[in-house]
Amino acid sequence: MSTTTATIAPQAAWSASGETRSTIERIRSALYFVPLKQPASDAKVFTGRQKPLDRVAVLIAWITTSDGLEGFGLSYSKRAGGPALLAHAREIAPEMLGEDPSDIGRLWEKLQWAGASVGRGGLAVQAIAAFDVALWDLKGKRAGLSLAKLLGAYRDSVRCYNTSGGFLSVAADEAVANAQAALASGVGGIKLKVGHPDAGVDIERVELARKRLGDSVPLMVDANQQWDRPTALRMGRRLEAYNLVWIEEPLDAFDAAGHAQLASQLDIPIATGEMLTSVAEHWRLLEAGGADILQPDAPRVGGITPFLKVAALADHVGVPIAPHFAMELHLHLAAAQPRETWVEHFDWLEPLFNERLELRDGRMVVPRSPGLGLTLSEQATAWQQGVAEAALP
Repeated sequence: MSTTTATIAPQAAWSASGETRSTIERIRSALYFVPLKQPASDAKVFTGRQKPLDRVAVLIAWITTSDGLEGFGLSYSKRAGGPALLAHAREIAPEMLGEDPSDIGRLWEKLQWAGASVGRGGLAVQAIAAFDVALWDLKGKRAGLSLAKLLGAYRDSVRCYNTSGGFLSVAADEAVANAQAALASGVGGIKLKVGHPDAGVDIERVELARKRLGDSVPLMVDANQQWDRPTALRMGRRLEAYNLVWIEEPLDAFDAAGHAQLASQLDIPIATGEMLTSVAEHWRLLEAGGADILQPDAPRVGGITPFLKVAALADHVGVPIAPHFAMELHLHLAAAQPRETWVEHFDWLEPLFNERLELRDGRMVVPRSPGLGLTLSEQATAWQQGVAEAALP
């Protein structure tokens, strides 16, 4: 008996189904300045390098396709750069018109080369991030899966720690009271800002927090790059008495060798990476052994597509990741990592969205809605500072 097997080419099978290829028909970007309830100051302000932060610039992108679906994405900037993000987005967005929205990797490369003359990191890729996130959101919606499930979730919730209540602009007593309120709301850990020019202020804050919160509460500190190598080593040794989960950004973000040296000399894990804006920069840090915990920021590296490359490199060398800021996005990405650490709880962007993330028993619960599960609030209209649109004729 003979058997005949017929092979149908992928394109023929696609056509036989009666479906047509979805294409990108319209792209809209808008910039929002989200005000903070009160200005926040970290060590960079106390050393005179920056002014207090009173708002966050958020770039939102909507990508609409020929089959009527819409992807929602975001990027952001603090202090400076918001209008520049929108301007760059306006220039490169037309490159996506008429394209297949499922070709996310190829579209990322296309957008990068469209703006390559201004670099492969920083502003040039942070504008791309809003589009890249929107394309992933669109893919999740098309699949009927949350972003975490689409990427391959390892868990349905992630440990979370609060940062927004512990800035240096808040007195030690108030910072601890904020921490207690955050823990009562369901947060699992607390991060305090340090790096004050007076080392005694830092030690007092950490000591008070440990005393009032107890030994069992996970506690982190963040120096925001304001120590030099000798100071970081001295402070690290003093802080070892407080059983910290990590010391964050003790040195300049690009001092990979210094971070590696510090990591080898201290028992407290070293966490850093949030200021890096490319896959290559993260690899240099990992290759040097400069991070016990890596803290990539998807909007800063250019979106989910490059973030996944960073995460793969970190996993390759056995380093867990704890994404920085933008919990509404990073919760999904953290849930899809094999090594669980933490996601950062910041309430600053909450007023921009209709949805609220659920906190339960020290963890942040991954939403079940398709894609990111985010929609813009009516309140956001008052904060809009510019719009850019591109569409097929």
